[in-house]
Amino acid sequence: MVRFKQVADIAKIMRNRGQVRNIGTLAHVDHGKTTLSDNLLMGAGLLSPKTAGKALALDYVEIEQMRQMTVKAANISLYHELNGKPYVINLVDTPGHVDFTGHVTRSLRIMDGAIVVVDAVEGVMTQTETVVRQGLEERVRPLLYINKVDRLIKELRLEPREVQERFMQIIKDFNNLIELYGEPGFKEKWKINPLKGQVAFGSALHKWGLTFTRMIKEGIKFSYIVDAYQKGYHEELAKEFPLHATILDMVIEHVPSPLEAQKYRIPKIWHGDLESEIGRSMLECDPDGPLVIAVSKVIADPHAGLVATGRVFSGTVKAGDEVYLLNAKSSRRVLQVGLYMGPYREATEFVSAGNIVALLGLEDARAGETVVETKYKDVMKPFERMRYISEPVVTIAIEPTRSSDLPKLVETLRKMAVEDPTLKVHINQETGEYLISGMGTLHLEIALWDLNQRSGIEVVTSPPIVRYRETVKVDGPTIEGKSPNKHNKLYISVEPLDKDTLDLLSKGIVYDGQDWRERAKILREQAGWDSDEARNIWAIDDNLNIIVDRTKGIQHLREIRETIISGFKWSMEAGPLAQEPVRGVKVVLHDAIVHEDPAHRGPAQIMPATKNAIFASFLSAKPTLLEPVLKIDIKVPAEQLSGALNVVTRRRGRIIDMKQSGMLMHVVGEIPVSETFDLSDEMRSATQGKAFWSTQFSKWAPVPESMLENLILEIRKRKGLSLRVPKPQDFV
Repeated sequence: MVRFKQVADIAKIMRNRGQVRNIGTLAHVDHGKTTLSDNLLMGAGLLSPKTAGKALALDYVEIEQMRQMTVKAANISLYHELNGKPYVINLVDTPGHVDFTGHVTRSLRIMDGAIVVVDAVEGVMTQTETVVRQGLEERVRPLLYINKVDRLIKELRLEPREVQERFMQIIKDFNNLIELYGEPGFKEKWKINPLKGQVAFGSALHKWGLTFTRMIKEGIKFSYIVDAYQKGYHEELAKEFPLHATILDMVIEHVPSPLEAQKYRIPKIWHGDLESEIGRSMLECDPDGPLVIAVSKVIADPHAGLVATGRVFSGTVKAGDEVYLLNAKSSRRVLQVGLYMGPYREATEFVSAGNIVALLGLEDARAGETVVETKYKDVMKPFERMRYISEPVVTIAIEPTRSSDLPKLVETLRKMAVEDPTLKVHINQETGEYLISGMGTLHLEIALWDLNQRSGIEVVTSPPIVRYRETVKVDGPTIEGKSPNKHNKLYISVEPLDKDTLDLLSKGIVYDGQDWRERAKILREQAGWDSDEARNIWAIDDNLNIIVDRTKGIQHLREIRETIISGFKWSMEAGPLAQEPVRGVKVVLHDAIVHEDPAHRGPAQIMPATKNAIFASFLSAKPTLLEPVLKIDIKVPAEQLSGALNVVTRRRGRIIDMKQSGMLMHVVGEIPVSETFDLSDEMRSATQGKAFWSTQFSKWAPVPESMLENLILEIRKRKGLSLRVPKPQDFV
């Protein structure tokens, strides 16, 4: 039985950690996550049965209702009873479109289980694979809901046996993902078994759902479901087998409680001392232990200020608590504690370990922040950084129609970047460009709408452009960089990072701010680094570049170390070829001559010396541009296959794999982002609209040599730079 309870009722159950479940919905775009969530809200009494499936209640942002898709993650606490026992189910509805995977990544940190929704016709798609992989990396247990079963019957006209075969194929494909991405200790245990009730199927639109165990128990056959649609009495299915009851029963039976889940999740997402007081308290999900909260998202409320959403992993948070934000390095007082009820926050006295909380007062918090009770600030270690599957690879230039709106535009953009770390705002002081970069054109379209809603500013935008990366192919020579006053000299070279190191950096296994001993150990064991060099890494920037110190006994070097690091990061922000960010480069400091008088070795002297030496070596090391490449996943009828293949190959794409998948051909390929801006129209035309396809970020790849020179000149021209590409001697 499901019914709506007041916040006070939910708060009473919260402390019984065995009666709490933290779940989310995950899926490929348009497979029905939010419609499923509507059904769950209907079961909680928050929506009327007439509007469930159409209300898109968790799509409370206006553009979500307009576009019929989810772009931000929403939370709600539900009350559910199973066998007379009450449970609190904290639900997160996440986006499915690849452009919004950043929201999925952040939401996973606060979940213990996920309902993965798969369209019965389209089956397991690219984004299904992505979200399952993301979930398994965070040790979030996946369950399967096969949605839109009505399409198999009404559109494809499948017989009962064929419907069952389709289910078995989807379950097999789903378990293959768990086999591929699951950890050794979890993959066998977490593969779904329909005979254990770990798979549900139905129609979220028509509000019914079943598990195989329920079918067997009640003697129901697939022919009954097919007959219900063929003869028009499918509305009876919702009365007999309400979807919300089926899903929430499955959640309670197969998603672990925080009490169980934190025992294996904490060692994965937190690398502190598990035997410490904090470590033991998080493992045990102790509501009386030290307060520890992982922040998953931050939104700006126009009335209340910044609202931080997070998971309480230990302790109990109350209004008035003094807390410390480890990443921001600041102390704050919690002004209000609340639970989420869709778009609304309901204030409550406390939220205890194992639950999801909304907090006011943490103005410095950002997604990924670790919040701890103030007295533990010096012993607490932050949670592992969240790793985003995709990167912001599409950029637009933006300017207000009225120049007087410029300060307001910049301020609003910066607030938006706080809420969405995958939206990058770049202000190029030299060229005067205001750039925003997103995961794709849809991400940017939503961002522009959001910008207008927040500020009312009218803006002019450029057509979408691709932001490239600059890198080198070979080791560059050691270059002497002189300070403007000629009193300081730095001897620096650059070289390309090896693939193993780049993999460790891109996966967030090695990062700036990590304990240097741990970082050195990983690089030594997994990338073959020399021990001394691994220990002497000074910094790693956001674009995966490293600066290493190979000097010995240089006087006064320690005093200018931070200035050299600033010069390194300054250089990496805009490379010499076309002022695009630098990626995958190791900068090595070999030697230095440093003036003994601090007045002669300030930032104005050291930073230019650093940048000039880096750029001169860079331009001598076969510099090139990297372009972002997408993985493209296409499912298309065999008779339309050649049309789909032609579209990919005409756009500098390549086919990686092709196989039969049920009634469709499944094609996997790669295609440069620069070739995808009008891909939808051409793909629809070439396949008569019969192809299901999606893309996601795959990798950075060198631009073909035949295109390189013209592309560099094109970028420089667009930025208003000199059309003469710099030479090494320009920086010596």
